[in-house]
Amino acid sequence: MARTIELIVERTGGRLDRYIADHTELSRAHIQKLIKEGNVRIGGLTARPSRGITKGERITIDVPPPEPIEAQPESIPIRIIYEDADILVIDKPAGLTVHPAPGHPTGTLVNAILAHCPDLAGIKGSVRPGIVHRLDKDTSGVMVVAKTDAAQLSLSAQIKKREITKVYLALVEGHLAPRKGAVEGAIGRHPKDRKKMAIVSTGREARTLYEVRRYVGDRTLVEVHPETGRTHQIRVHLASIGHPVVGDAVYGRKSNLLSRQFLHAHRLGFRLPSSSEYAEFECGLPEDLERAIENIV
Repeated sequence: MARTIELIVERTGGRLDRYIADHTELSRAHIQKLIKEGNVRIGGLTARPSRGITKGERITIDVPPPEPIEAQPESIPIRIIYEDADILVIDKPAGLTVHPAPGHPTGTLVNAILAHCPDLAGIKGSVRPGIVHRLDKDTSGVMVVAKTDAAQLSLSAQIKKREITKVYLALVEGHLAPRKGAVEGAIGRHPKDRKKMAIVSTGREARTLYEVRRYVGDRTLVEVHPETGRTHQIRVHLASIGHPVVGDAVYGRKSNLLSRQFLHAHRLGFRLPSSSEYAEFECGLPEDLERAIENIV
């Protein structure tokens, strides 16, 4: 669906395309394409990417509906933890995007799944076949994928009713105390940086439980259980109490220990769609996260 974004420039100086990138979820490449096609205006006049901006100017961005994408099978290795006629449980590596998107149509988990399950039910014309939940690109760990429409309905219903158990492992900055607790705070889009989430009064309610596993030097290895499933929930909540995830450049800072945030989906529990029997699946820490802990002195 087409939409229009309007921004009021808060300060003079800088390029137009960079300002839009800093204040929306749009990528720089997408913004430059929109400008080139005449979809970005300042004061009603079409603008150039390098145009300087002045405080108080109104920027109008017309975003056309995305072009339809049909995901194609690709031979991408994936580690399968469990499989039956209804589901796949996989260990998603860090760096792998879950599903195709405009400007990124290939090289995703969905492409890999289609190569493994070419007869996946209900996929025609869909860019998210079988995807009932997701992990951020740089988050590793256990995920479940539905192979049939019935399985997808069953898993989606369990998620909606909060019947699925999700447990993550995170290494956070500082010594987290008390050793066991909960973080609450409604999460929504950051009011100034649309690429980020934040605790805001207009957000959706969110609750995260945590328990310290051990202290590692001046950091803490913590087990995290998000009771709700908001975007970036764990990262936002831990940062909000002064203990951002190690390596999280968005909500904390980069780390010389590793090239991504230390966040791993460790355990996932749910009722199997085929039998309604409860089952749990685990993934141990991948090599880069284990190595990061070993390198802390």
